[in-house]
Amino acid sequence: MKATLAPIFFKRDRTAKFSNQLQHIKNELSEYVRLLEPIALGEPIDEQADAVVFPEILGEAYEHSDVFKSLGKPILILTSEFMTISMWDWEIMDFLRGKGVQVLAPYNKQQSEIICRSLALKRKMRQTTFLIFQDNPGEGFQPEIFKCFYWWGKECTELLHEKFGLSIERRSLIELGKVEQSISDDDARSEIATWDFPMSERLSDEMKMGAAKYYLAVKQSMKGRNDIGGIGSNCLNESRFSSSTPCIAWNLFYERQKLLWACEGDTLSLATKYLLHHALDVPVMMSNIYPVLMGMAALKHEGIPSFPEILDEPEHHILLAHCGYFGLAPESFCSSWKACPPVLKIVDKKAHALDVRFPVGPITMAKIDTTMQKIMVIEGELKGYVQYAGSDCRNGAIVKVNNGPKLMQDIYSHHQILLTGHHKTSIAFIANIFGLTVETL
Repeated sequence: MKATLAPIFFKRDRTAKFSNQLQHIKNELSEYVRLLEPIALGEPIDEQADAVVFPEILGEAYEHSDVFKSLGKPILILTSEFMTISMWDWEIMDFLRGKGVQVLAPYNKQQSEIICRSLALKRKMRQTTFLIFQDNPGEGFQPEIFKCFYWWGKECTELLHEKFGLSIERRSLIELGKVEQSISDDDARSEIATWDFPMSERLSDEMKMGAAKYYLAVKQSMKGRNDIGGIGSNCLNESRFSSSTPCIAWNLFYERQKLLWACEGDTLSLATKYLLHHALDVPVMMSNIYPVLMGMAALKHEGIPSFPEILDEPEHHILLAHCGYFGLAPESFCSSWKACPPVLKIVDKKAHALDVRFPVGPITMAKIDTTMQKIMVIEGELKGYVQYAGSDCRNGAIVKVNNGPKLMQDIYSHHQILLTGHHKTSIAFIANIFGLTVETL
């Protein structure tokens, strides 16, 4: 989808630059924007517009701060042929901020593209459904943990719709299991024959069959739907309803249809992932964080004796692991990727997991908070990977952050969304469009 922008000019001071710059915008951002007919400042704005854009901003703005305040749309300033603000816009922007008017002021073309993707995404999310398979998420193999989670509650579902327009559709995981059982072995084998991704030699034919049937069952449940943007299931706590896990299925749905996934049916993580992946167009995944400062409370859960020896400020380091490995991500996001036998005891022995890695280097952790008013952004460095044989952490990642003690006090959740690269500045533009306050470490 493209962002629909309403170009606005100043009636008294309009110059030839307006038309020239409007043409530049049309040429340079054609992949991202659809321009409406230009209107004068103060004229009614077409309801189709996702935002207004000023190809030229002049001193006349000082006389009309009240009109700027009444626009009711995000205000994008693109006065340079390079799809950015110009240096002489700063005084007008400062004046407008002083009057309570916030503007989107990109200073490189990539930021302008991110802004336009975000504007289009804001509209698209109002027609997007997340499909989640669950029955009684508080009951199962680890009720003492799963009864703690906000994303299962009515309030979370309602706020996701109120804030972002997202709809959550829940279906029975028990019934999905029955559909799996009804799928023939021949159909499963035909599906497996299409796979060309890396698989461990220890991944048995029975494990592959279960993974294929899980995928085909979910695919069947989505037949005829074009509103589904994300999928998930209560795959751990209610894993008794299936002989498989959804890891390969979620990989296939992303690689074939760009559908994002929610581990454990975490809709708040899925919303964060959906927002940032589509706005930034970068790899994303979810994982559990185990800060070194957590000590034995973290180590016991992973079944490991100690954190790796970290000589450089261990208090600022965290271990990331989920379902026995680093976490679940599509093959195209990763520097290495392999489907493997399962690790966790609470899943069926015929299930499977994914052993994946993101590239070592800059990484960003992010998460929307439970009020849907804030997003925390933590830039760090993925330092490497660590393996513990016979544990629930066969291959975890080590990440260094700026302030481990502050993370312990302020972090929103054990589930964090990871993005390759540093994106704090870009996420600030996205947050502005979606009415989120950015918190950083």
